[in-house]
Amino acid sequence: MKLIIAIIKPFKLDEVREALTGLGVQGLTVTEVKGYGRQKGHTEIYRGAEYAVSFLPKLKIEVVVEAAGADRVVQAIAGAAKSGQIGDGKIFVVNVEHAVRIRTGELDKEAL
Repeated sequence: MKLIIAIIKPFKLDEVREALTGLGVQGLTVTEVKGYGRQKGHTEIYRGAEYAVSFLPKLKIEVVVEAAGADRVVQAIAGAAKSGQIGDGKIFVVNVEHAVRIRTGELDKEAL
């Protein structure tokens, strides 16, 4: 099993969710996060005063899938989240050793 963690722009969430649903992904977790990468934030003007925004709002999506389908999920997220602009995000893939569905006690693949 693989844990896929994607950091994306907030307005791309619906497109990513639709792409994952099309692949048969049954569940995902979304967290509102803030961060920066190469873009290093930006400056804004509020009531005539300029100030730096160091951490930009992003969404972190986490989904666990069978190892065989991980590449398709990564490609679907990358395709749906891409705007072509700086700050589109990153995708990380991590091994998952064990999973348990709390309600039923199902393990690993059956717990997904």
